[in-house]
Amino acid sequence: MKSIFKSSTLKSLLILAVMVITSQVYGQKVKPSESGYAPANGSKVYYEVYGKGKPIVLLHGAFMTIDTNWGQLIPELSKNRKVIAVELQGHGHTPFSERKLSHTDLASDVTKVMDYLKIDKADVAGYSFGGAIAYQLAIQSPQRLNKLVIISATYKNSGWLPEVNNAFKGMKPDLFMNSPMHNAYDAVAPDKTKWTKFLEQMIASAGQPFDLGDDNISKISAPVLIIAGDNDGLDKTELSKTYRLLGGGVSADMGPMPKSQLAIVPGQSHVSLMMQTATILNYLNSFLQ
Repeated sequence: MKSIFKSSTLKSLLILAVMVITSQVYGQKVKPSESGYAPANGSKVYYEVYGKGKPIVLLHGAFMTIDTNWGQLIPELSKNRKVIAVELQGHGHTPFSERKLSHTDLASDVTKVMDYLKIDKADVAGYSFGGAIAYQLAIQSPQRLNKLVIISATYKNSGWLPEVNNAFKGMKPDLFMNSPMHNAYDAVAPDKTKWTKFLEQMIASAGQPFDLGDDNISKISAPVLIIAGDNDGLDKTELSKTYRLLGGGVSADMGPMPKSQLAIVPGQSHVSLMMQTATILNYLNSFLQ
């Protein structure tokens, strides 16, 4: 299992490197209209703001930055939306903190950024690790949310396939050394010497079981769009159960169409899904409008 994980992870990192390069070379790069740090629960969280209009908050995946996760989508989304992209604890520009990682605290950090920017409510989109935080935000601060978009993420570790959970337990910091993620971190981190500590913290968190609760998910009142790759590591049986908890999986010919939606993108892995800019943008625009 260890060698399989190492091979698949290195392949994913290679894809990520291509994605980053493509974003930098071919993407229509835009500069934020505002950026800085918001005070949040004894620390500070970095944010960037793009465009004008109805606000949407973007939450990135594990080990990623705003640019590596959202670099190709932000130029398109910001054409008619106010985009607020956040870098979570220890990621990118946001400094490393000894505070234990928790979904509750990270979701609270996001609302503190919204408070700082005087945004009462927003749509929220989260990818992978950021998707789990988005679920938590919907649970603990439902009044701050209009619509929720979850991309290749789950609210409990049993939502991943067993081999993915085994891979989480086998991760080591050395695997990420000199990777595209490492380079992206070094490019913006306020203290590059915290890289290994950051990895250790994230890996320890990834290896811990978590479950935000089926009951809590079923009580989410906001419409939810779930986007997943057909081979992105999520257990699709569990994903189907999640969709049912959100009111989906019904025969809409015999009753009203549910407010939540599920999109399975064919031929996509966990990492390659985020390279499908046009597809994701189409789903986002259709759902959010």
